[in-house]
Amino acid sequence: MHADRASEPILILWDVDQTLVSIKDGVSRSLYERAFEKVTGRTLGGLADMAGRTEQAIMVETLRLNGISEPQALFNDFYAALAIAAEELKGRMREVGVVLPGAREAIASCAARHTVQSAVTGNLRPIAITKLAALGLGDGLDFSVGGYGDDGSDRADLVRQARKRASEKYGHAFDSRRTVVIGDTPHDVRGAHDADALAVGIATGRSSADELRAAGADIVLATLTDFTGRCGEALGW
Repeated sequence: MHADRASEPILILWDVDQTLVSIKDGVSRSLYERAFEKVTGRTLGGLADMAGRTEQAIMVETLRLNGISEPQALFNDFYAALAIAAEELKGRMREVGVVLPGAREAIASCAARHTVQSAVTGNLRPIAITKLAALGLGDGLDFSVGGYGDDGSDRADLVRQARKRASEKYGHAFDSRRTVVIGDTPHDVRGAHDADALAVGIATGRSSADELRAAGADIVLATLTDFTGRCGEALGW
């Protein structure tokens, strides 16, 4: 992105888990245990791997692991149950969760410039909002224009949906030079590139900096403390 385009808005799309916040201690499993029991009346057994995946993909695999042959039939009920479970566990998220280094400052630096900020995350919208609100990190993000885990199984679809929503609301195209996805997994990187967006990889999750580079990340950072300085030139700041 060149300086002569600095007056045009940039769409910043944040992943949530292990990019902005880390909420461990079994909270993710607790969400699914509560939702699964509410929807099926049974105790949850196996749980799908969650790293970098969308809620839709996680749900399909988890339900099949637990003997549900037609998981799509339960989607709406399960989505609603997950949202309720997230609200019930908000206090627990606050107790065990942490804001990752530089996250608050990175969001603030974007807010001080000509940007629209939202989320592209495998979480459902209400879960993403609850997680960030629990840790005081939701201000500055317009969640109405994000891409979420019920928008598809492919993260590129989430990016495309976020761009579409942002374009409709703000009246700008947010083309490939003005859409930036920040995430911690190769899934985030590939999703960004498949949707023709800039990919910033943050090595704060299970994926190393080398793995993010190998996936094709345009910029790789150890933490978000480096975000403003390292991304400034690429973003035209």
